[in-house]
Amino acid sequence: MSSRLRLAFSCTLLTALAPASAAAQALSAPAPIAPAPSAAAAPAPLTPAPSAAFPPSAAPAPSAALPPSAAPAPSAALPPSAAPTPSAAPTPAPTEKARLRYLLEGVEIRGNTRTAPRVILRYVRFRAGDVLDVDDPEIELTRYRLLGTGFFSAVDLSLRKGSTRGAARLVIEVVERNTFVVQNFWLSLAADEDTARNARPQSAFTGVQVAETNLAGTGITLGAGIGLAADQLALRTRFLDPSLGGTGWSAAATLLYTDARDFFGGRDVSFESPLLEQREVTRYAVVSYQRFGATLGTGHDLGISSWFSLDYHLEEIDAVVPTVASHLRGQTREPLDFDILPGSTVLSTLRAGITYDTRDTPYLATRGTYASASITAGIPPLGSDYGYARIDLAAQHWLRLPWARHVLRLEAFAGAIAGDAPFFEKFYVGDFTDFLPDRVLDLAPDRRRPPNLLGTDIVEVRYGDFAAKLEAEYRIPIYTGRGSIYGIDLFGALGIYGVASARDLDSPPSGYEGFARIPVDLTGNLGLRIDTSVGGITLAFSNLIGLIPARSGPSR
Repeated sequence: MSSRLRLAFSCTLLTALAPASAAAQALSAPAPIAPAPSAAAAPAPLTPAPSAAFPPSAAPAPSAALPPSAAPAPSAALPPSAAPTPSAAPTPAPTEKARLRYLLEGVEIRGNTRTAPRVILRYVRFRAGDVLDVDDPEIELTRYRLLGTGFFSAVDLSLRKGSTRGAARLVIEVVERNTFVVQNFWLSLAADEDTARNARPQSAFTGVQVAETNLAGTGITLGAGIGLAADQLALRTRFLDPSLGGTGWSAAATLLYTDARDFFGGRDVSFESPLLEQREVTRYAVVSYQRFGATLGTGHDLGISSWFSLDYHLEEIDAVVPTVASHLRGQTREPLDFDILPGSTVLSTLRAGITYDTRDTPYLATRGTYASASITAGIPPLGSDYGYARIDLAAQHWLRLPWARHVLRLEAFAGAIAGDAPFFEKFYVGDFTDFLPDRVLDLAPDRRRPPNLLGTDIVEVRYGDFAAKLEAEYRIPIYTGRGSIYGIDLFGALGIYGVASARDLDSPPSGYEGFARIPVDLTGNLGLRIDTSVGGITLAFSNLIGLIPARSGPSR
C-alpha cells in the first residue's frame, strides 16, 4: 500500500467591514473624569489596572468632585436631633474599584509606512469626544481585530496625555507585515483502490490560491487561484473592498470557471455513457461537467467582533451524465443518483451569513472564538434549476493552557441540506476526514472511499446532505521569532465525524447491523503549523494512516 505526505498551505483572511458611525458608538459620560497627569510625556500602555494607565497621584481628591464652598454643612445634611443612634447606623456599602475614564481627544497611528491611516481607523470604534474607560474590553478586541486583518505582525495600544486635564489621546502603534500571501496550497496524489482497498496512485494534483490583501495600502484584497488534476481545471478570481466608497458596507466579487470530472459508485459499478473517455474508467461512473459563474456580495459590521454578509451567486452548468448506472450498495445492486441534471442548467443562489471572531491572531491563535452561521438557498424564481436550502453552523475555541504556553483548540460543525442541491454543493467526505485529501477549488480528484476505522457504512458515502464533526487539537509551540517565520507549533488532533445522505438515514445499505448502520468514523492528524510572512503553512502527516487496512464492505 502506498503512502503519501499531504502538504497544505492556508492563511486566514478576516473579511473586515467598516465600523458604525462615531455618534452611535459614543459612551455617555459617567461620574467625574479622572484628570490627566501633568508630567506624562510618553504614551502609557492600556491595561485594566488604573495605575498602569495614569499614576494614582493624578487622581482627584474627594473634594475635587465638589468645591468646599458648595459642600453642605453637617447640619444641612441631617439635623443633630435626627441623627441616628450608633445601634441604628446602616452598614457601610462595599467600596467599588475606581474606574479610570478619560475624554478622548483623538487617535494617533504610528508605524504604518504602507497602510493608509483611514484603513486602520475603520477597525477602531473609538473617536474624538468619546469617554474612554481603560477597563473597556473593546480595547483589547480592537487590537485583536487589527491583528486579524493580516496587515500587521504586532499591534500595541496606549494612552498619551491630552491638552487639558482629564483628556487623553489613544496611540495605536503597528508593525506591518507582508500582505502578499499564499492563502492555500495543495500538492498530493489522486488515488484509486483495488478490491482489497489497497491504494493505487493515479496522478498528481495541485492547487494554489494567492492574494494581495492590502493593495497599495488601501485594504482592498485582490486574489486568484488555480487547481490542476488529471483532465481537470479550476480557476478563481476574487475582489474585496471592505469599505466601498468610504461607507460602512463592503463589496466583493468572485469569478469561477471549472472543467472537471467526478467519480460515483462504490463497488462493481456498471454504467453506459455517451462519451468514449468515460467508458475507459471501469471502476466508477464518471460525470463530466463545466461551470462558469460569478458571485456578488456585501456586508456590514454588527459590532467590534461580528459582521454579516449577503451574497448572490449565478452560474451555468453543462454536465454529461451516464445514461444508465448502478453499483453494489451494501449487498444490494441499486441505481446511482448523480445529483446533477444533464445538459445545460442554471444555479442561482442567495447566501446570508454571520461571523463572530475574537481570536488574538488569525493563524496560530492562543485564545478567543471563531464562529459562523450561514444559510444558502437555491431559488427557482430567480432562474435556478436547483431548489434547495443549506445551513452551516461552525465554531472553534482556543484556550491557552497554564503550562508552557500550550494551546487547546475545540471545534464543532453541523450542516444540513434540504432539497435538490448539485453534488458539488453537498458535503464531501474528504472535507471531514484528514485521511483523504480535501477538495481543491471544488475539484475532488481522489477516488478512494474513506478509511473505516469504526467498521460502519461510512464507506458507502461520498457526498451527503447531512454532516457533523467534533474535534480537539493540542498545540505545542517549538519556535517563536520575528523574521520571516513568526512561529512553529507541533500539533496533534483527534475527532469524530459523520456524513450521510437522506437515503442513508431513511434506507441504510443492506448488510450493516446495529451501530454499523450509522455513517460515522474517527479522524486525526499530526504535523506542524508554521506562521510565516507569506501566510500560514500546515505540514500534515495524516495520510500515513492509509497504511492501516480498512474494512471494505458490510458486516456479514
